[in-house]
Amino acid sequence: MHEYSASEDRYSQNSALYRRCGNSGVLLPAISLGLWQNFGADTPIDDCRKILRYAFDNGITHFDLADNYGPPPGCAERVLGQILKQDFSSYRDELFIATKAGYDMWQGPYGSWGSRKHIMAGIDQSLQRMGLDYVDLFYTHRYDPVTPLDETLQALVDIVRAGKALYIGISRWPLHALKYANDYLRSRDVPPLIYQGRLNLLDRAVAEEGICDYCAENGIGFISFSALAQGLLTPRYLNGIPQESRMAKNGSLTPDKLTPELLAYLKELSAIAEKRGEPLAAMSLAWVLSQKGVTSVLVGARSVEQLSQSIYSLNVFPDGLADLPLYGNKVF
Repeated sequence: MHEYSASEDRYSQNSALYRRCGNSGVLLPAISLGLWQNFGADTPIDDCRKILRYAFDNGITHFDLADNYGPPPGCAERVLGQILKQDFSSYRDELFIATKAGYDMWQGPYGSWGSRKHIMAGIDQSLQRMGLDYVDLFYTHRYDPVTPLDETLQALVDIVRAGKALYIGISRWPLHALKYANDYLRSRDVPPLIYQGRLNLLDRAVAEEGICDYCAENGIGFISFSALAQGLLTPRYLNGIPQESRMAKNGSLTPDKLTPELLAYLKELSAIAEKRGEPLAAMSLAWVLSQKGVTSVLVGARSVEQLSQSIYSLNVFPDGLADLPLYGNKVF
């Protein structure tokens, strides 16, 4: 392993790379790296290292995790922690690291959801796995319909006041709960920095619900996960299901999703991208970035080449994106 020295041009290659997150002082890269897939025990750590180095060398400063990312749960945070120590220790202040708590992590009644018990244990465990004193952003990972919102939100406030996170995020909450959270957190001087939701050409529920508009109008950033619909909005599935794909493994993307109607739509999009002279994935990401209130899109990557294709979306010409055909049925 060679000692890592970041590219001196990492902040000059893409002039449009950074976007202000809501009304905050935070600038996030338009393309952020998500570690949901491909950073578990089933991926060689040197492959993870190459992707992280390439991301940072190209100005991607935001790494997004959750405590349950792996497999197994917790592994992605441990992998990042090891690489941070070995490669990025001198660059910590240039990085914006996010993690989350709220999904299943350990057995028993406190291993999941939004109780103060779970949230407080979650942040402490995440910091330990990554070897960090604080994260830049900590999310409640999902809406808990049973735990009182005040309990979850106060835990987030206390995490910031304890110096374990600089900012708070909300992930996958319905609009009515987001509005309540915004009022609660702002009244305690810990305004929500950002909302994370799924937005892509196949799933526009957050926009249709009004969440994107609400964030834009209230100074809250928005970051899209699964912006490429787990690979559907790439050429990967245009000619069948590749043997090594997550769909072939019946994982988070199942074969029943690839209906004849969806495949026809994907081929229509691919033809449009070809006429525009752009990769399908880049055009799809650029569409998300063109939507109201969007600060950044999270992309995963199995390789440096895949990440490079995502970064290319910053070069996509915006004309015509608003006229792209939309898929009528929610895929997920």
